[in-house]
Amino acid sequence: MITGTCDGGCDCQYVRYRMTSTPLFVHCCHCRWCQRETGSAFVMNALIESDRVQVLNGEADLVPTPSNSGRGQKIARCPRCRIALWSHYAGGGDIFSFIRVGTLDDPDRFPPDIHIFTSSKQPWVILPDNVPVMPEYYDREKCWPKESLERRAALLSRQ
Repeated sequence: MITGTCDGGCDCQYVRYRMTSTPLFVHCCHCRWCQRETGSAFVMNALIESDRVQVLNGEADLVPTPSNSGRGQKIARCPRCRIALWSHYAGGGDIFSFIRVGTLDDPDRFPPDIHIFTSSKQPWVILPDNVPVMPEYYDREKCWPKESLERRAALLSRQ
């Protein structure tokens, strides 16, 4: 298990942040919405409790953005270079942050725990055999490690 802090930020370095612990789970999402938002074949999101994300410098703009669920999301973007740093999805609210792994100073520390919405992945993307692959979303209780489920339950119990 990866431990310790991990810092990240936008391209212009105006917004800098720190994850104070390992994420709960790392998604590699291949849905068409993520493809459109990123202009890429997929997005890598490290799901973590928002109280474990410290903004070290600057302040991100929260931009309301549509989502496939119809309930929307808020994307935290640098107000200067407009890089997407993390999201808050309607289902999890503001208590969970989906950190864009590519904005971390050391993104190699957080490979995907799961590939989701692979029914719409680009056909030329080859997925590894050693990571779970789901055609759509997944059952958290079956896929997350016990520690992550416990952390989630603890956070939700305080709400």
